[in-house]
Amino acid sequence: MTSILTNSAAMAALQTLRSIDNGLETTQGRVSSGMRVETAADNAAYWSIATTMRSDNRAISTVADALGLGAAKVDTAYTALENVIEVMSEIKAKLVAAREPGVDKNKINDELEELKNQLVSAAQSASFSGENWLYNSGTDPLGVKSVVASFVRTASGNVKVATLDFDTQNSVLIDVQDPTRGYLTRPIDADELVDDPTGTAREYYLIASDPVASGDPIEIDGNTDYADLDDMISVVDDILKDLTNAASTLGAISSRIEMQESFVGSLNDVIDKGIGRLVDADMNEESTRLKALQTQQQLGIQSLSIANSSAENILQLFRQ
Repeated sequence: MTSILTNSAAMAALQTLRSIDNGLETTQGRVSSGMRVETAADNAAYWSIATTMRSDNRAISTVADALGLGAAKVDTAYTALENVIEVMSEIKAKLVAAREPGVDKNKINDELEELKNQLVSAAQSASFSGENWLYNSGTDPLGVKSVVASFVRTASGNVKVATLDFDTQNSVLIDVQDPTRGYLTRPIDADELVDDPTGTAREYYLIASDPVASGDPIEIDGNTDYADLDDMISVVDDILKDLTNAASTLGAISSRIEMQESFVGSLNDVIDKGIGRLVDADMNEESTRLKALQTQQQLGIQSLSIANSSAENILQLFRQ
């Protein structure tokens, strides 16, 4: 039946054209944004996962920055400690040289004083971002220093920040207020360092603090005998052992931070890739779909035009 009131063919063509336009709008949005899931309306589950992971990835990027800062602090302390070990080895060599008959011990002591000044300078200079793990001028211990290492989301959805901790009691060289807290300021009993101790304490310290540590300073003059020199050499050698252990600890932490930096960088990339798999549009597929929809749109417009023109044919029946 042909009706001039209701054009079923035009209505069908119009409905098809609307559907094509909706699909074209969606595809054009994906092409322009590069995303197939841009809002929660596109895919609520994938949008929620992607949004959470983007937030976590920002936190992980911050962890990478924090690791860089921590690495700088550790490297600064380690570099200064390496210099201190070299100077301590030189002090040890000077004390051994002082045992040679006829040597001018006063001149050697002048050299020792300059080497001590270098120790103080190295310890004071080992500061980065306001933190110095080798020199303490405060009344309280420096305590445990933490470096942000990772951002963790557990299976239950809870989050936590993991840290790398370093106890500075293993690295402090000079403690101005409490000499017993510094490797270079603490008194060391030379009697405990020999194979056959006498039981009589013979304490020596290298760097004077305020208050001054108990015992005698490691310094020599023309009256210093071989026994005193041997005690001083034993004390310096013991300090060197402690400093070597401290440098080993800092080196291990530096290596751990380097590995963690590499892991965090890789993790950041993997998460970005995973998010992309969930929400990114396949541009090859979308461009093909866009071309197909544009063709369908042209055909739909032509079909609607044909459907509308069919009603005009009825006029031919009324013409004379």
